[in-house]
Amino acid sequence: MLPWLALGAFVLAALAIDLRAGARGVPSMRSALVWSIAWTAIGAGFAAVLLVLDSPAAAESYLAGFLVEKSLSLDNLFVFAVLFGFLGVATGERRRVLVYGVAGAVVLRGLFIVAGAAVLDTFHFATYVLGALLALTAVKIARHGGEQVDPSRTLPMRILKRVAPGATPAASALVMVAAFDVMFALDSIPAIFAITRDTFVVFAANAFSLLGMISLFFLLEGLMDRFRYLHFGLAAILAWVAAKLILVDVWHPPTALTLAVIAGALVAAALASVRRERPRGPVRPATAEAD
Repeated sequence: MLPWLALGAFVLAALAIDLRAGARGVPSMRSALVWSIAWTAIGAGFAAVLLVLDSPAAAESYLAGFLVEKSLSLDNLFVFAVLFGFLGVATGERRRVLVYGVAGAVVLRGLFIVAGAAVLDTFHFATYVLGALLALTAVKIARHGGEQVDPSRTLPMRILKRVAPGATPAASALVMVAAFDVMFALDSIPAIFAITRDTFVVFAANAFSLLGMISLFFLLEGLMDRFRYLHFGLAAILAWVAAKLILVDVWHPPTALTLAVIAGALVAAALASVRRERPRGPVRPATAEAD
């Protein structure tokens, strides 16, 4: 019980820091970069805490889960950026919406984790169902992940327009962020359960991956068009964890191999995106043809 209380207290304190910083306005790119690096370092550093207080296996499982959740959350941030632009949310209100959205996501994912663990412990066949779900999601992301999201065509937006047609942009965005996070959790929670069934490790990986989302959002908001092939990297990661779930009774790859696959998929996607954006060289003016 003590580790859960300590982790919960830290998450609440971290959210309070983000909320207080939100009163200072939108961060600069430099500030967003510094905070993003700091939160990521803190999240990765929690593996060292588990290494000392628990076991090397728990530390490896946490680090793999943290990287999976962090990488999948990048796609979420791009969706949120499109959503804010569609709803016309003022730039100064976006941080506050994200803070409350992340706080709600921590609670919702905690409930999903408890429910997911109970289902997997009771019904072994659910493992194969989750694996198939992730495999289908991987195919969908690979085929359509690079397309722009049209919020007006999503089910949550259609429901919101019927229930509260006069909602303010900020209130609408908060509801939509919560709704989309529920859908995102249907992908991310099964993915981390493919790595470990330890609910404390699963929750810690989710919580620490979410804490840096606010600063990271403002860092990535202006770089959306530069990560053209991120969806291929995410699809590869989901396909890997789907294979682990489906073949759980006959195949047990080491956690270190999962870490290598995650890192390799993200690096390959980033390098491909950078190469795609690199100028092809000076364009030569067309010469006039002789009459």
